[in-house]
Amino acid sequence: MASAVRPGLRGRRLLFPAKYVGRRLPAVAVASNRASAEEGQRYCVDLVRKRDYEGFLGSLLLPAESQLSAFALRAFNVELAQIKDSITQKTIGLMRIQFWRKTVEDIYHDNPPQQPVAIELWKAVKRQNLTKRWLMKIIDEREKNLDDRGYRDISELEAYAENTQSALLYLILETLGVKDIHADHAASHIGKAQGIVTCLRATPYHASRGKIFLPMDICMLHGVSQEDFIRRNREKKVQDVVYDIASQAHVHLEHARSFRKNVPAKAFPAFLCTVAIEDYLSQIQKVDFNVFHPNLHRKNTLLPLHLYIRSWKKTY
Repeated sequence: MASAVRPGLRGRRLLFPAKYVGRRLPAVAVASNRASAEEGQRYCVDLVRKRDYEGFLGSLLLPAESQLSAFALRAFNVELAQIKDSITQKTIGLMRIQFWRKTVEDIYHDNPPQQPVAIELWKAVKRQNLTKRWLMKIIDEREKNLDDRGYRDISELEAYAENTQSALLYLILETLGVKDIHADHAASHIGKAQGIVTCLRATPYHASRGKIFLPMDICMLHGVSQEDFIRRNREKKVQDVVYDIASQAHVHLEHARSFRKNVPAKAFPAFLCTVAIEDYLSQIQKVDFNVFHPNLHRKNTLLPLHLYIRSWKKTY
């Protein structure tokens, strides 16, 4: 005899057997649920530590009530960022992007898929009422970036950074309970600086695969071709391209700091990424803007200390 199914539950699976609905759960069920939650948190933290080490260190210095949400957001960003490098066909990338687009829609309908990052992101949305628009902007921009082509100009790179790195900072500000136009303005410029620096840092890796994504307008201005970067040409004109791009990141960083007095101190922990940005710009200047110099690819062992000091000083 077929069992009756309550209306609205067809095709849906209860988290626990029906006999427990409305009753206190047995200790073993509660323990199992708690263990599952801890596994999801651990998954996000481990993913960020492996793929976004600087973001991992910065998240550790956030207030306790923001940490788990920040790790969920950064894990979400990592999941999207690694799609491009893990596929051989754009169609596969589009399918994965679509999975995350649907996941965000489902999260805001309280129906996240059983995937650890999705579950943790859903919890973050519930905890701090995160803005869906910023999550979607990150997804949309990552989708556009699946095309293997360089940025036409510096403004196109800045737009990409705004819709990925800056959008992520807007969300982290929300986890801190910050809603302030000056903080948003700072986040916009810091995100652009971070996006530009990320593009420079990734150049040796991309060049090893025969691809260059640096702004074409600046390359053309100095008469530099993609082949010059792929062959690791050390001529001054190649360094001039790197200098111009790095200088634009520096301009954004200084602009963000120029109105620091108007940004609420509560927002400063979201901007600890400026420590790593500043460090890279300082290092690349020391090697005369040779983007391939081995010193640029060594992990800064003092970064945790510098982050802690900046956090202690409550500035960015």
